[in-house]
Amino acid sequence: MRPDLASAWAREDLDALEARGLLRTLEPLTARNGAEVEVNGEERLINFSSNDYLGLSTDPLLVAALEAGFKEHLAGAGASRLITGDSSAHRALEKYAANLGTLGALVGEHDVVFSDALNHASIVDGCRLSRARVVVYPHRDVEQLERLLAQHTGRRRLVVTDTVFSMDGDLAPLPQLARLCADAGAALMVDEAHATGVLGATGAGLCEALGVRADLRMATLSKSAGCVGAYVACSADVRELLFNRARSLVFSTALPPGLCAAASYALGRLQKDAPLRARLWANIERFASGLERLGLPAHRDSAIFSVVLGTPEAALTASRTMRRAGLLVKPIRPPTVPQGTSRLRFALSAAHTNEHLDRALTALAELPDHRKEQR
Repeated sequence: MRPDLASAWAREDLDALEARGLLRTLEPLTARNGAEVEVNGEERLINFSSNDYLGLSTDPLLVAALEAGFKEHLAGAGASRLITGDSSAHRALEKYAANLGTLGALVGEHDVVFSDALNHASIVDGCRLSRARVVVYPHRDVEQLERLLAQHTGRRRLVVTDTVFSMDGDLAPLPQLARLCADAGAALMVDEAHATGVLGATGAGLCEALGVRADLRMATLSKSAGCVGAYVACSADVRELLFNRARSLVFSTALPPGLCAAASYALGRLQKDAPLRARLWANIERFASGLERLGLPAHRDSAIFSVVLGTPEAALTASRTMRRAGLLVKPIRPPTVPQGTSRLRFALSAAHTNEHLDRALTALAELPDHRKEQR
């Protein structure tokens, strides 16, 4: 019998990952109640690893909107939107946004994309697949980006950045980037994934909070909106181009119409529910103050807090300590973060109570001091 070479290759790579402390495994959540989850039908834990910043994924009204959406519309779209997958629910959702697929649709082999060094993997992959020349600039370094823009010319030039960076929770210098792009004749594209619902008067993100206009604003429906999918807010002309060129749209079955109906409800809720956002920011303030009392760096820019521990082994050990305290705080290790910066990443939610936050801070206080080394 012919040997199973693929399995042999996979086992070799898995063993290597395990030896370096980088092996990842799936753990099914069997129940959710706000910020509390049940793992594998056994442990009940306080969840600090979700990006559900407003707690909407388990909100009864969103669940009801999802149920109503699937009663009114088909369970599946059946095809891409360009074939037979379009629906009234998709069009209603587009009052807020259009779909993703932007980088490869707008730029190509004769163009240049300038990407922040700590952009999310989805941006990195989009840059690579676009076939444009990719120039990576140091994280948040506007001066170096200005020098790179002066050095690299092309048919089109596009600067792309996250607005809230997913691992450190720090913010892109959007006003400076917008001015630089205007002076250099470059377009600015931002990903508001971790800012939507959190920042801005109506939760529209960092652009709204700072009064900055970007040429393209991407975001996701899977974090504060509590659903799934992603979008790009753009002009009508860009939208039409995406329908013609965005491979992720042209060749993929559309989102289920019922899900689109629920997402429309969720986005409307983000705009109108200021008290929910205020609750999240109260939690951010409480947690940041607690970290400072422990002698740990803390910012008040976003709902993301990282405690950098260094090695994968240190992050794994700290995560297990959190778990024994009843907290689900996943270790973040390379390649998600650079070598030497493995960490615990706390993502706060409006669903967290003061007791949840205080339990996390107490558990952090009990970690050995040498494991709380920050960059």
